[in-house]
Amino acid sequence: MRTAAVVERCPATRLRVGYVPGFPEAHSQGAALDELNDNLKEVMETLPDDNFSNLFL
Repeated sequence: MRTAAVVERCPATRLRVGYVPGFPEAHSQGAALDELNDNLKEVMETLPDDNFSNLFL
């Protein structure tokens, strides 16, 4: 499944912080975009299947 994430850079820590809209528990951080992307993929894989029902409303 492909989904979009919102990515921002924290000026205090210089880390990239990202979240997936519509999934309050899908957020992570990483020093590089590749690391953040991998972390967000891992978070999305751990979500229960019923969290994806709101995608098809």
